[in-house]
Amino acid sequence: MENVQRLIASFVGAIFVPLFEFLYGEGEVVMYTMTALFFFLVMDWISGVRASKKDKSYGSSYGIDGLFRSFFLLLLPAGGHLLDMIFGAPGVVFGLLAAGLLYHIIQSMTANAIRAGWGQWFPDWLLTKLTEWVRSEIEAKLARAEERKMKKEGEA
Repeated sequence: MENVQRLIASFVGAIFVPLFEFLYGEGEVVMYTMTALFFFLVMDWISGVRASKKDKSYGSSYGIDGLFRSFFLLLLPAGGHLLDMIFGAPGVVFGLLAAGLLYHIIQSMTANAIRAGWGQWFPDWLLTKLTEWVRSEIEAKLARAEERKMKKEGEA
């Protein structure tokens, strides 16, 4: 049984590692960048679900759309890497897209965490700074949540 598991793991690695390197490029920086994007994306999902449960705007269809959005976001740096390969740029477009996405995802995650009521775990001075930083994101999320809630109530 152990040999079968090793064979499966080897097969999966033989397919996914070259595919990952083709899409995103090689090297530790690329691997850590994509790992960070995925990590903060998962944190954004967690905080977003908790925030929508708290304000009673949770909707599975919105969550499913979020999975497609997330997949799209994770493919953007791959497109950047492919453009870098075309233009002979040393990771410039990949870096711009990855850094922009990371900034947006962390901002979204922070806004969701504040909406979920998790701001109490931050010192007041930091919470004030974070709230100012994500104010427009919080307002947009609250408006979308209210719209989903009203739509949900209209369907009931």
